[in-house]
Amino acid sequence: MNNLSRFLSLAGLSLLAATASALAADAPYKVLDTTQVMGTGGIDYVYADNDERRVYVPRGTQTFVFDLDSHKYIGAITNISGHGVAIDTKSHHGFSSSSPIGMFDTETMQKIKSIDAQGRPDGILFEPFTGKVLIFSHQAPSITVIDPKDGTITGTIDVGGAMEQAQSDGNGRLYCDVEDEKKIAVVDLKTMKLVTKYDLGDAAGAPGGLGFDVKNHILFAMCAEPSVCAVVNADDGKVLTTLPIGDGTDSGGFNPNTMEAFSSQRDGTLTIIKESSPTSFAVEQNVKTKTGCKTCSLDSKNNVIVTVCTERLPQAAGAAPAPATNAPAGQRPRGGNRGPGNLDVLFVGH
Repeated sequence: MNNLSRFLSLAGLSLLAATASALAADAPYKVLDTTQVMGTGGIDYVYADNDERRVYVPRGTQTFVFDLDSHKYIGAITNISGHGVAIDTKSHHGFSSSSPIGMFDTETMQKIKSIDAQGRPDGILFEPFTGKVLIFSHQAPSITVIDPKDGTITGTIDVGGAMEQAQSDGNGRLYCDVEDEKKIAVVDLKTMKLVTKYDLGDAAGAPGGLGFDVKNHILFAMCAEPSVCAVVNADDGKVLTTLPIGDGTDSGGFNPNTMEAFSSQRDGTLTIIKESSPTSFAVEQNVKTKTGCKTCSLDSKNNVIVTVCTERLPQAAGAAPAPATNAPAGQRPRGGNRGPGNLDVLFVGH
């Protein structure tokens, strides 16, 4: 093959690869895979650890762990549960938002200790600027700050209201849904104080999920009753637009690789919102998932969204319903079917 032919051949292969990549990006989202494992108890958040390539789902009295690439079940961390999980990959320590807070070793998958904390822990986040784990509560103290190296509580931040999902800009500013106030709290992590709260306006409902385009300073507050995404300028709190989403959101996110925000809903839909520019947003797709899949997390390596729900086992005719599993003291009950049944982990992508 001469040089010209070789050049044309390579150019053709490059064009084919680019075309295939573009087609994949334009293809509709769908459920690519589902992993099931038996268990008992309600669920809340799912967490995809993109560094150590694992998925964590607290359920009942344990936390189930899956491989983020193969989607296979790895095992369970016993006596560690709660609403959600955050991981510090440097110390290989994980934490569950529960009362008390659970601390575990991600390598041995063994519990290290329990940490007494006040309030009603719900959301949880490893925050890169401070290197701390933040616990978000539905009553005072609003935010509890934990050193992941040894699990000590280093402080609290007073915000007020029921804290839900939060996002960090990585440079000292934190944004958090305040569900009962229909606002987004802005916190300065350098001073550990509340800066202000952005009102989402009459067109928005109670925010439960939050996505954040860090580059363009755009927040996506996923709201219920009414079910909308409020798109907000993170610098001044101006609501740029509201877009319809499915019913029963409790989690959301943003993928900078695809410039898409997403929200998972209890009604069995996953809403995808395209950001074409910092002033142009549109609902791109409502993906059919499963009823109860109200929380989600992002596999940023594969551009796959992970969502979870539970399915109760079919009961024999005339059998008494399985008893519900009560939440630990100080926690609100978690969602889903709390009797014996499958935990479904869905992987959604192109």
